[in-house]
Amino acid sequence: MSFKSALPTLLLFLTLNFAQAQKHSPIPVIFDTDIAGDYDDVGAMALLHAFADKGEAKILATISCNAFETTAPTISVINTYFGRPEIPIGIVKKDKPNKDCSQRWAQAIIAGYPHKIKSNSQAVEAVALYRKILASQADASVTIISVGFFTNLAGLLHSGADKYSRLTGEQLVKQKVKNLVSMATGIGADGKTFSEYNVNVDAASAQEVFKNWPTPITLSGFEIGEKILTGIKLTNNYSIQNSPIKDAFQIALEKDKNTVGRNSWDETAVLTAIRGAKPYFTYRKLNMEIKDDGTDVVIPGEKFLYLQFAMKPDAIAKDIEQLMMHQPIKKAMK
Repeated sequence: MSFKSALPTLLLFLTLNFAQAQKHSPIPVIFDTDIAGDYDDVGAMALLHAFADKGEAKILATISCNAFETTAPTISVINTYFGRPEIPIGIVKKDKPNKDCSQRWAQAIIAGYPHKIKSNSQAVEAVALYRKILASQADASVTIISVGFFTNLAGLLHSGADKYSRLTGEQLVKQKVKNLVSMATGIGADGKTFSEYNVNVDAASAQEVFKNWPTPITLSGFEIGEKILTGIKLTNNYSIQNSPIKDAFQIALEKDKNTVGRNSWDETAVLTAIRGAKPYFTYRKLNMEIKDDGTDVVIPGEKFLYLQFAMKPDAIAKDIEQLMMHQPIKKAMK
C-alpha cells in the first residue's frame, strides 16, 4: 500500500485516538469540603483520589469551608495516605462555620497517620487559594466540587483583583470554571421546599452563590445520597489494613451503632462530577431560591441540573463502595 493510499486511514486513526485521549483527559478539580462534621466527606475524598489514580481526575486543591480544628489536618492525612501530600490545602480563615467531629474519628486518624499540615493555621486562606489555582488554569476547564457550606464560594465571588489575577472573583469563575457540582438542597414531600444542612449552616452564602454563580450548577439533593448506604463492606474488608478511610468509617459506624451503612451524600457529588450523571442518574432542570432561614424553594426556571435516580440506590452504592475501597498506588510519604 502506498503512503498516499494509506493517508486517509492514518488520518482517521489519528483523529480517533486524539478524540479518545481528549475523552479520557483528567478533569481538573478543586474539592471544597466541610470535613469533620460528617464522615461521608472521607468517602468522597477516597473516591476523588481513586479517580486521580485511574487518570480520570487531577486534584488541583483541597479546601475546607469548615473552621473546626481537625479539618486541615484531616485533609492532609487523606492526601498523604494516597501519596499526594503536595496538594495545596486551603481553609476558611474565620471563626465560623465551625462544626465539630462528634464521633472523634478525625482526631483518631490525625493521631494515627502521617500528615504535613498539623493545624489549620498552616493551611492557605481559602479564597486566596481559589484565586491562585484558578488563575493558572486553562479557560473553562475547572470543575469545582462542593460538599459543604457555600462560605468559600461566596467569598470567591466577592473577591477583588489581587496578585494572581486582575479579574474580580465572579469574572475569574466565569472565565476559568467549567461547572460546579454540589451536594446541597433537597426537595421535600410537597415537591417544593426543603431545609438542608449544607445550605442552612451559612444561608447568606448559599443565597449569594445560587443567585450569582456564572457557570452551570449540578445539584445532588439530600434525598439522593440519603438512599445510598455505604461503609459496611469497607469496614468488613480485612484485606484493607492501616487505612484512615476504613478507620474513620469503622469508628463512626460503631459509635453511631450503625449496622447498615452511612448515607452517601458527598460521594454522589464526586461520582457525578467525574463520571457524569449516566448511568447512575438522570436530571431535571429547575430553579431554586434560598430563603433567609436556609430553606430552599423550587421556583419556575431551568437554572440548575438536579439529579434523579436512573439506577437503584443499592446498585449505585456497590460502585461507590468499590471506589471507596481503592488502595493507593503510590507509597504514602511521611
